[in-house]
Parts: sequence; C-alpha cells; structure tokens
Amino acid sequence: MNVLAATDAGSSEPLLRISDLKVDFGGRAALHDVTFDLFAGETLGLVGESGSGKSTLARAILRLVRASGGSVLWSGRELLSCDSRALRELRRDLQIVFQDPLASLDPRMTVGESIAEPLRIFESRLTAAARGVRVGEMLLRVGLAADMMGRYPHEFSGGQCQRIGIARAMILRPRLLICDEPVSSLDVSIQGQIVNLLLDLQRDDGTAMLFISHNLAVVRHLSHRILVMYSGTLVEIAARDALFAAPVHPYTRALLAAVPPPLPVERDPAQAAAIRPSLVAESPAMTPPTGGCAFRNRCGYALAVCATHVPMLEEIAAGHQVACHRAREFLT
Repeated sequence: MNVLAATDAGSSEPLLRISDLKVDFGGRAALHDVTFDLFAGETLGLVGESGSGKSTLARAILRLVRASGGSVLWSGRELLSCDSRALRELRRDLQIVFQDPLASLDPRMTVGESIAEPLRIFESRLTAAARGVRVGEMLLRVGLAADMMGRYPHEFSGGQCQRIGIARAMILRPRLLICDEPVSSLDVSIQGQIVNLLLDLQRDDGTAMLFISHNLAVVRHLSHRILVMYSGTLVEIAARDALFAAPVHPYTRALLAAVPPPLPVERDPAQAAAIRPSLVAESPAMTPPTGGCAFRNRCGYALAVCATHVPMLEEIAAGHQVACHRAREFLT
C-alpha cells in the first residue's frame, strides 16, 4: 500500500475553492450547498453510491453542466462568471479523465491525433514534428510505445485506451486533473496499474487531483483527504487515515462496514459492531425526503430534529467535518 505524505493545508491558499455550489436538473437539486477546498499537489477522493452527485460535481466544476448557484474559485478567479474566451484559456490547467476510456476517444482520429489535440489548441506555435515528439514522449510516460500513435482506438484494450485518455489529459501538465471513475470499467488486474500510473504522473508534475470512485480501496490508496457525498450533499470530509480509522457519519460508517475485509484476516467483531449502523436499504437515486436530513429515512439513528433541520457541515475535530446532528455523540 502506497503511503502518501499529508498535505499541509494551512501552508497556502487553496488551488480550488468550492463554496455553496448548487446544480438543479428539472427543478430537482442534484447538488446542494457543496463546499470544500483542494490544495496544490493534493488528491481528494470523492466517494458515494451511484446517483449521489459525484459526476455532476466534477462537471459543474469544469462548467460542463450549468451551476444554479454558488462559487468555483480557481486560483482566486471565479470560473462560473468567466466568459467563454477566458474559460477556454483556463482549460489548459483543468483536465478530466472520463469513466469509459473507449467512448472518450474519437474513433475517427488516431491516438496520436487525439493526444496532440490539446497541443494544437494551446501551443499552436509548435510544429507538427515537435508535436509528434511530445506525443511520443507522453505515450512512453503512460507505458505505451511511441510507434503506437498511428493506430486507432479500436485497436487497443480498455486499459490501453484509458492510458491514452490520461496521456491526452496530462500532455499539457495541468494543475488539476479530475478523474471520474477512471478504473470502474476496467478489469481488477488493470485497475492497480492505472492508479499507480496516476500516482507517478502526479508525483512528477505536482498535479492536484479530484478522484471520483465508488471503490473505497482505490480511494484509500491514493487520497490525502476524502469527501463523502450523499444525495448531492457532502456529509463528511476527513483525512484519509482518520476517516478509515474512525468514520463518524452513519452513511460513511455504513459504506466502510460494507467493504469486505481482506482475506484471510477477519475483521474484529467488536470493531465491526462499532462502525456498523442500522441502514435501511434504499437507492440514493430515489427522491430524498423533503426538508431535514436527506439520509434520515435510511438511518437507524435518526431523531425528530433530523426531519425538520438540515444538518450543517461542521468541524468536529481538526480537519474533520461532518454533517450530522449526532456527530459529536458518535465521535465519543
């Protein structure tokens, strides 16, 4: 298991600051008052069940979907109010790797053309020969051969296509890389290779990452801090080790309790009982209850106040924020 050095969040201003971000689809809130910071060189893991709003958050940050409120500050500049020209200039530092590696590549373009496209847009003074050199070097960095640049996406496996997508995203050495479930469609044997590739590229380039996944083992492997999202709302934010050692929100505790322990070691029964809450099995994609805590209908610890007051995200320990009326009770 790779151990990442902790980021000193207090040493500098955040690279990305999200404040009260909201997204509505057809009158339904997909994101509600999402607030967090991301620092240079840091990896934030974002976890939650399908339908919780993870991909919507990624796309709202990059303005691929329209936010209905809030703020997205990038190096102190408001992205939500940038005009199209300014936003295009900023995009060289803001890149994304999508979930489906093959669908994210244009089947009519060679992989060399796909990887070179950002260079044509943002470094137009480069000659074709210079672009070819850069593309070849990038292919080598992601574990592919430079002479593959003349091939088409259908000639590659899923893992190779994801390497190509990463090469395209990283060829400009962006300051922020958003990875939206980048390994979920890959074989387990390939997932670790892709995760380690991302770690190597981040170490070499100092890129900050927002890594979205439902795979808690992968998120634990590469994240400095972890955001837990439920029904479009952040319910817990903590350093990786703190979150896995002592989860507080009932939803976070249920997620971690659902992860099978590594074989042949069995989880200690006392520890399992300590973190396993009573959880009503209900899809988060279903309409959440109106008012109060969105999780209350699935929570075995809900009180009357949970039906009338939305819990705010509050710091209960250094660097540990939780949105739960009983958070301090669970902490003890």
